[in-house]
Amino acid sequence: MAEKKTCPQPSRKSDDPPKQEGLPEWMATFADMVTLLLCFFVLLLSFAQQDANKFKTLMGSVKNAFGIQIKRPDAEFAAFSPSQFERKDVELKKDDQQILGMVVELKNIVLEDPNLKKTVKVSAEDQGVVMRFPVDTFFAPESAEVKLDAVSLLDGAIKILKERNVNLVVRGHTSDIAPPPGPYPTNWELSSARAAAMLRAIMARGDIPPSRLKAVGYADSQPLLPNTSDPNRETNNRMELYLHKPEVKSW
Repeated sequence: MAEKKTCPQPSRKSDDPPKQEGLPEWMATFADMVTLLLCFFVLLLSFAQQDANKFKTLMGSVKNAFGIQIKRPDAEFAAFSPSQFERKDVELKKDDQQILGMVVELKNIVLEDPNLKKTVKVSAEDQGVVMRFPVDTFFAPESAEVKLDAVSLLDGAIKILKERNVNLVVRGHTSDIAPPPGPYPTNWELSSARAAAMLRAIMARGDIPPSRLKAVGYADSQPLLPNTSDPNRETNNRMELYLHKPEVKSW
């Protein structure tokens, strides 16, 4: 019996489009967009002002505010409020330590002397320390002659000058009221003469070299308070001893 021959059937074509080689088209568009965004942020960063010094100052302020947490060492006594951690202050610079040491030492001298405790004020100022006295502590009205019983009040500043490598500026200040006719016709002459008189007293009492001392009169050019009342004028009428490092500009 003869074999039945079958005719070959035509191959069926698929309706799906042919597959493309490589990455899909949407990925190229996405990559372009990301690249453009990156360029945009790089431009923004280049326009911004980066101040490293301000950043360091900010970080220092944060450290000073929070301190550094360290483990408390074992102690033989029981603390009132025991804690596993305690605060450790940020270490001061050498110059700041010197100024702080002078402030503490002068304040202790002031507290021990009843005469100084009532009148003198000690404060840190412009890389140095200032002792501020009412002008009548050392001088009579319109006078530039140091009172003999007030010379001992200079011993605190003399002690600092002998023990530390610092210089001294004697600064004279007045209120806005002009002096009466006499040897000092203006406040400039009066404040300068008083500063020079205190400088001579310090040199004589403490045997301090003149190269470490200066005297300057400011008259009423640097008031602490507005010259609008008698109490304010009394505050502005003052003598100052400014102790500072030799390399610091003192004028």
